Amino acid sequence: MITPEYCRTMAAYNKWQNDGLREIVKNMAPQALEQDRGAFFGSIFATLNHLLWGDTLWMSRFDGGPAPDQTIRDSTRFMPTGATWAAERFRMDGRITHWAEHLHAVDLTGTLRWYSGSLQRDFEKPVSLCVTQLFNHQTHHRGQVHAMLTAAGEKPNDTDLPFMPEN
Repeated sequence: MITPEYCRTMAAYNKWQNDGLREIVKNMAPQALEQDRGAFFGSIFATLNHLLWGDTLWMSRFDGGPAPDQTIRDSTRFMPTGATWAAERFRMDGRITHWAEHLHAVDLTGTLRWYSGSLQRDFEKPVSLCVTQLFNHQTHHRGQVHAMLTAAGEKPNDTDLPFMPEN
């Protein structure tokens, strides 16, 4: 279904997009970041927090590293400030990149098993599907953030993969 090269490309894309978001967020007033803009999670900051929470959760399943203590219900308050979000986002992007750089094709085969606290049940799904979910979830919520930032008068990076700078 997917390859290590796909994962490395998507990890680089994730980092590129989040680097741009961190630059915008650091210059925005907390009130603008926390303003309810009618999105699924309400604000830019709540959506960014949920996205970081989701990345942390999925990566814990892939690399065995730390998982968030919060449930999905509290995911929008994962980090308390824009500065703490930016620092943790930077670390998470490094974690994702490191994981992707060390993947082998065999790592993307087999079944991933986990307990979902959100749905209160066990799951078993193909590893490749779960990895695809990681990257799909990122793109989905960053698209929401992109729309909210644009509506707020900001200018996020282009989002097209072919325009991603070379590493």
